[in-house]
Formats: sequence, structure tokens, C-alpha cells
Amino acid sequence: MTKFKQALQTLWIFFLFIGCTVLFYYGILWVGEEYRDYHRYEEPQGRAVKVFNSSIEDNVEGDFSIADRLRLFFMTGE
Repeated sequence: MTKFKQALQTLWIFFLFIGCTVLFYYGILWVGEEYRDYHRYEEPQGRAVKVFNSSIEDNVEGDFSIADRLRLFFMTGE
């Protein structure tokens, strides 16, 4: 009788593991579907504030001073 109980417990743990795995898999699929149409880089709506000021890049004449070039170097990391 002991071997029968041990086999039954082994099957119970096996089915519990399979059930949790299936539940986890379909949970991941559900989360993936929820965020599939989520676009990170959409323009914000409402009262959003622009964080970056690109006034250096708007200087199209090309008359950058050394300080402007150094600041641009540190801002972009190039």
C-alpha cells in the first residue's frame, strides 16, 4: 500500500506542476496580448511638458563656439 500512496503522491505533484506551468504560460500570453498595442514612443497627450531643450541643435548656421561644441559632446556622449 505504501508504494501505491507514493505513486499517487508523485502523480499529484506531476499534475500540479503541469497545471501551474500551463497557468503560467497562458498568463504570459495574456500579458503579451495586453501590451501588444502599447506604443512607448507615442506623443504624450494632455498637459505634458517637454523635458529636453534642443536649442544647440537648432543652430543651423554652424557658428558653434568651443563651449557649445563641448556641451553638445557631453549631452550626446559622442
